[in-house]
Amino acid sequence: MHIAVLGGDGIGPEVTAQAVKALRAVAANGPQFEMTEAKIGDAAYDTTGDPLPEATAQLAEKADAILFGAAGTYESDLRPPAQRGGHGLLRLRKRMDLFANFRPVFAFPELIGASTLRREAIEGVDLVVLRELTGDIYFGTPRGIHVENGERVGINTMRYSESEVRRVAHAGFKAAQKRRKKLCSVDKANVLETSLLWREVVTQVGLEYPDVELKHEYVDAMAMLLVRKPREFDVIVTGNIFGDILSDAAAMLTGSIGMLPSASLNAESRGLFEPVHGSAPDIAGKDIANPLASILSAAMMLRHSLNKPEMADRVESAVRRVLAEGYRTADIMEEGATLLGTDAMGDAVAREIARLTH
Repeated sequence: MHIAVLGGDGIGPEVTAQAVKALRAVAANGPQFEMTEAKIGDAAYDTTGDPLPEATAQLAEKADAILFGAAGTYESDLRPPAQRGGHGLLRLRKRMDLFANFRPVFAFPELIGASTLRREAIEGVDLVVLRELTGDIYFGTPRGIHVENGERVGINTMRYSESEVRRVAHAGFKAAQKRRKKLCSVDKANVLETSLLWREVVTQVGLEYPDVELKHEYVDAMAMLLVRKPREFDVIVTGNIFGDILSDAAAMLTGSIGMLPSASLNAESRGLFEPVHGSAPDIAGKDIANPLASILSAAMMLRHSLNKPEMADRVESAVRRVLAEGYRTADIMEEGATLLGTDAMGDAVAREIARLTH
């Protein structure tokens, strides 16, 4: 099993290194993983002039799965969009047709106190945000900045085809069938024609899944409901830009965005696995970033792309045991807990995996 390891920028390499530790620990007495590192984002642009070098793209395409860190720095925001670190990730998603982005949101009992929300609101939260990842305003054309009537005008195009909506809707219904059989589709159909099409297609697809309860919410109402009564939701399916925003809001149900893993899959369940938190360049190199989202992303990789569910269970159990023992990184620190840095937290999880494996 071949894994492409793309650490990327900012805290990406630091947290990815801890996920690699977890993978080596869980495979100690079983099938070994061949892991090959390559550059992406600003780390690649600085040496090749391209945030997604062809060699990196080909490595990713040939691998059984991709373990990704983060892309982009403050410096890259000053360059044209196509030269920014994050654009390398966007291109890779599009090139590999990684259209289904699963972001599980689970309230760890040990971290209830780390959330800024009340215990009674978040206790028992267990939902999945399914974000369509290769369409919408991030990829629609025309786009750009031009001069009109003597002033600059920025243009981006929100666009979805029926087939794009249909395939992510099927992914959402199938995910709901394996969970609590509830799907909430999020759009802005009262204002946007794109969302009107989205709602119509999702409703049509829903007729093929009579065992799944379907409801629709507008994105502004959903932002409120996520923090008001999150336990009501099971699988949430939505477009690229709405999913980007809502999943970050949902991350705070877990206490920190540093706890949120994700899987971006194509139709063959090959995919890219990454923490949701981004590159956070302001804390890069300080050994304070939370690596648990990256480690949990590796667990998702074991389950969804590498077909090793028992290994995934061990990694997730190890994370829960470390939290239960009171170990915390700075973002989830609570009174009475033991503060660990990035590397030490990775070591703690690896030790627990080794105990569970033996």
